[in-house]
Amino acid sequence: MPSYNNSNQNNYDNFNSVNSDYGDRYVEDNQEERVKFLPNSLHRIWLNNIPVGFKSHWHSAIEIIVPMENWYKALINDEEFLINPGDIFIIPPGEVHELTAPESGKRFIFLMDISIISRIRGFAGIQSLLTHPLHITKESYPLVYDDLYQMLVQIRNEYFENSEYSDLVIQARLIDLFVRLAENHIHSDELFPDVKPYKQKEYVQKFNQTLEYIDSHYTEDISLGTIASHAGFSKYHFSRLFKIYTDYTFCDYLCYRRIKAAEELLAIPDYSITDVAMQAGFSSISTFNRLFKQHKGCTPSQYRSKHTVGGGYKNYH
Repeated sequence: MPSYNNSNQNNYDNFNSVNSDYGDRYVEDNQEERVKFLPNSLHRIWLNNIPVGFKSHWHSAIEIIVPMENWYKALINDEEFLINPGDIFIIPPGEVHELTAPESGKRFIFLMDISIISRIRGFAGIQSLLTHPLHITKESYPLVYDDLYQMLVQIRNEYFENSEYSDLVIQARLIDLFVRLAENHIHSDELFPDVKPYKQKEYVQKFNQTLEYIDSHYTEDISLGTIASHAGFSKYHFSRLFKIYTDYTFCDYLCYRRIKAAEELLAIPDYSITDVAMQAGFSSISTFNRLFKQHKGCTPSQYRSKHTVGGGYKNYH
């Protein structure tokens, strides 16, 4: 495992500062954590050694967890992830999650606002990789693990050095990290295995453009036939390649995008369930209720009720 410290010794003195005050995190009544970024910054990084967990919450920032000493656990959609030292665990923005800490240990916690990065042309293809948590280990990502780990080292060091251009440098390194993840995906041996090499790049571009289109038009009535024709494929060929590229069927991905929008809208108490359904792109309230329950395991009303409980630190021991 590449060294995450400035030296071979476990010396964290450089990271115990006001910038690392993990105790000031707070979750609102709707379980949203409004991240307290530092002034004029889009990032917050903590060295966390607090032996208590953090109860169910979500935030608009992406979260990256890198344990240094002892394990850490995350619970997302009823799936528990055990994160060991050296692992990189990425929680997408807006994902409700619960964290459990051991009685002793240290880990770096990154919370990064990627709203500006997400508007860069081409990011939609990367966004499709962030539809679920990413548990990155040397074994699961052998070709890019070292690069990703060192990028996080650079981001962390830049943050705590707090130079004049730290925020800009961090944004650049974060883009590098996302690009490496995307390159790892598109150069996978399993991606478009039956497509000739000279066509690979063309297909990647087409499906990234398709994802950008969905991201901009998910509230509209988008049909499989229309979007397949827009991409230049037959419906059958498009469906097969889209599933390979995103691990979703077209209909499932469109539904996923609408459900994610609905989750955010449900946090707004002034919106009725019907308002949420229509603004998220669903054609009827019955369809919305059925699909939401299918994907989230509860109705929209139950989800809203479940996620209007106060949050904060929670001792699990």
